Amino acid sequence: MVSKDMLIGDIIQINEKFVDILLEAGMHCLGCPASAGETLEEACAVHGIDVDSLVEKLNNIE
Repeated sequence: MVSKDMLIGDIIQINEKFVDILLEAGMHCLGCPASAGETLEEACAVHGIDVDSLVEKLNNIE
């Protein structure tokens, strides 16, 4: 399960399909070294993304 306090780097390592969802949500900085150390909540705040809705998408991927 993904939570909003998890680091982006850790989320990506759980499931490579998460990269596509994050990119679709507008997080085009996944290759940036700083993004790996940000929590999902922090990254969503920077990009103006609803973190709760993104967490739901990530946790409902097949």
